[in-house]
Amino acid sequence: MQNQLPIFRAMAEHMQYSELCLKGEDYLAQTKDVRILPLLTLAYVHEQDQEQAEYFHKKTLDYSSNYDLDSQTDMAAALIAMRHLEQAQNTLENIIQQAPQHTVAKARLAHCLLQQGEWVRSQQLFEQALSENSKRISVYIGLSQSLVQQQNYTAATNAINQTRQRIDQQTNTLPKETVTSYRRICDSIIIHIWAATEQYESVEEYLALKQSELNEEDFVELMIEYSTRLSEYDHHVAAQETIRRYLKLFNKNSKLRLRLSELALIQGFFVQAALITEKAIQLDKDNIELWVQLAHTHIHRHNQDARKAAEKAVELATKLVKNNPKADAKDRFQLASAKTTLAQVEASSGFLDIAESLFKEVLESNPGFTQAHQGLGNLKMQQGKIDEAVSYFDNVKHADPLSAYAGLISARQFPEDEETLLKLEKAAQLPSLEGSVKSSILFHLAAAWHKLKDYKHAFELVDTANKASKRYLSYDAKDHRQYCARIRYAFSKSLYQARPDICSNSSLPVFIVGMPRSGTTLVEQIISRHSKVFGAGELGIIPQLIQGLDRWERHVGSGREYPDIVDDISPEQGVGLANEVLKELTEYAPEASYIVDKLPHNFENIGLIKFLFPRARIISVRRDPRDIAISNYFTDYQAKYDGMGFAYDLREIGEQLADHANLMDHWHRTFPGEILEINYEDVVDDLEGSARRLLAYLDLRWESKVLDFNKSKRSVKTASVWQVRQPIYKTSKEKWRCYEPWLKPLIEGTNAKIVTDPIKMISLPKPGWLTDGVDHFHNKDLDKAEFCFKSMLHHNPKHAACNYMLGLVYIERGYIDDGIELVEKAIELAPWQKPWQQDLAKAKTLKDGSHKPQKKSETAIAQPPTADTNGITIGLSSTIIEITDQDDLAN
Repeated sequence: MQNQLPIFRAMAEHMQYSELCLKGEDYLAQTKDVRILPLLTLAYVHEQDQEQAEYFHKKTLDYSSNYDLDSQTDMAAALIAMRHLEQAQNTLENIIQQAPQHTVAKARLAHCLLQQGEWVRSQQLFEQALSENSKRISVYIGLSQSLVQQQNYTAATNAINQTRQRIDQQTNTLPKETVTSYRRICDSIIIHIWAATEQYESVEEYLALKQSELNEEDFVELMIEYSTRLSEYDHHVAAQETIRRYLKLFNKNSKLRLRLSELALIQGFFVQAALITEKAIQLDKDNIELWVQLAHTHIHRHNQDARKAAEKAVELATKLVKNNPKADAKDRFQLASAKTTLAQVEASSGFLDIAESLFKEVLESNPGFTQAHQGLGNLKMQQGKIDEAVSYFDNVKHADPLSAYAGLISARQFPEDEETLLKLEKAAQLPSLEGSVKSSILFHLAAAWHKLKDYKHAFELVDTANKASKRYLSYDAKDHRQYCARIRYAFSKSLYQARPDICSNSSLPVFIVGMPRSGTTLVEQIISRHSKVFGAGELGIIPQLIQGLDRWERHVGSGREYPDIVDDISPEQGVGLANEVLKELTEYAPEASYIVDKLPHNFENIGLIKFLFPRARIISVRRDPRDIAISNYFTDYQAKYDGMGFAYDLREIGEQLADHANLMDHWHRTFPGEILEINYEDVVDDLEGSARRLLAYLDLRWESKVLDFNKSKRSVKTASVWQVRQPIYKTSKEKWRCYEPWLKPLIEGTNAKIVTDPIKMISLPKPGWLTDGVDHFHNKDLDKAEFCFKSMLHHNPKHAACNYMLGLVYIERGYIDDGIELVEKAIELAPWQKPWQQDLAKAKTLKDGSHKPQKKSETAIAQPPTADTNGITIGLSSTIIEITDQDDLAN
């Protein structure tokens, strides 16, 4: 068989990768010509078959010493595709040094530099390559891309027009699929230019034209491209609106719905992202990518929902591969992606052994699967196995250097040279679907520059990262301040004096509270080393309980929400809620004397904690507020879309610090001597003395092993994951001094006068009127039921459920018009109550046949109304609100 390498190189040039794989392997088998190996590696990378790509890459290395310059250039192309950019660059520069007129090597080096952000030099090499061979369409495309990155849009437009001319000239000589691919790339670049220059009308006109020319699949790809470009310029809302508009034309298109979900997720709209994905799944139930996306929408909030979605993705992908012995690379990739997602869910849920097993299972079949290496690195960090984490992060340096170095920096393995940091910084500032910068990477790079003591540059990076992140956050400092004021009003001394010790006598729960980054994790690690204490980490039990209370109030239509509603928790309900908390805590460690919840923001919930658990121990951790501020500003939180939105603005951090101090002062006045204050600086300066104070507060005997807190094998998921694995160190004290020149907004926020709106809050003198009234109604005691419902309505006339129940009382007594009027009012207040609407319809059918008066004068609530022995029972009790299980409140 004659030498066919020129043919195969043309296939690679024309992106005919599938055909290259097939014919290239056959050629290799017949000729043993090892020069085909780099081209096979390149083709399999583009076919997303990592296993085959790695196999041929290893074979390539075995024979590389015998390759001529052309084969070395092929090898460099494969290295570029595999993201081994520095190695590819060195290879190509060596080739050009030996053969200055090697046009293909120059073009390949230009592509390599393009991916590294070396725009100017990339442009120069593309232009040199074109001057030597003006037929290579891929070089024109590369030149256009380098000009776009330099924001030289006029020159880029000229270059793309020249590219189109070359495509037209070669249409008859190129494969049809290649021509289509080249034209699609040109479309993408033109749309990029118009998006960058805000020529949105041109884009819309162009899309309208393309819609008539292209089939649905190709047009949707163009739409996806446009949404990406809009996102790269931080126009995520416009990207969503555009996708929604075209979804009206392509309603069943899964790719458009997936992109819409991705855009919602990037902006922190988790519920919206989940709903969009669920709708897409209804239309395409076997789409593995959609199930994986659904798992990611739930992973930080609803682990059970995330697990179900990930398991479904694994099930579908396994079936796809198992039923097809010749499953292609895409199918195997989907299985690896699904299993990796399930592993991430298990790790997020705390099932680290299961997660590790899944990650390793993926790597057995796909040794180069980047996400699995990264996931194992993060898991090992969580376990405190820093050295193992570093090895996994090292494995992905070539394929995904940004993520790899972010992981390494989190393990305090900083790049040794500034040149690497500057390259990473440039890469982090390349636009992507995330936006104009990759803010999460900039946070890590800021830590690296801090390590190098270049504080100005560190602050510039973290400031850019925070500003980019804040675009998507809905945190409102004024709302938070008002919320704190309502907490102080609701949880006053008078509340506890009126209802002393109404809930649980248990002393099992210990709550460690404080501002995030104040040292709460360190304190938890210390006391959790004691044999009688179990550290459960940051639990969401109390916030979830509050959410359950709010859901109940919305369900009954009271018009109230936490913290106002605490005065309506009856002793029976309080005991039930406390028992639910104890049940969940006990499952962590049944034999422990104390179980620690160290959710920092529980400082807002101390009032409810002491309401449910008067004997609960509360440890408040304090730290120099300036160090807290800097530490927060340098941290990218997973919970930034929830309670941590304040951490992305120095002034708002200052206001949060003031709110915290004000609230803690209230708690100390409300519960004098019951809350232990511990200073982070004291712990650092005198570990043993501080540890003895902590154990004395818990009435525990001394155990010296608490001083070895860094040897704990507990999993840690907080931002302090590295720090708590180290012995006590003092370098974090007064870190703020490094950034003093930039702290003016912080100082202004901290020292600003605390101003709130007047508190308008209903105060109930007695809890449980609704629940008691329902019980009386069940027991046919209409007098007492009426008294309870009227008592509540006297204080809260817009309580939907009480209006409804009082309406039922009147209807049972035969006062049909009065009852109907009240039920109609209830439905107006709570239109989601469909059973009430059914009862209203039943009640209206009784009007004509009733022999009782249709109206009843208002009854004063000073005395319970007297019984009406002539009442008529109409059988509506099946739809009465049931309040028989504390889970209704807790869940």
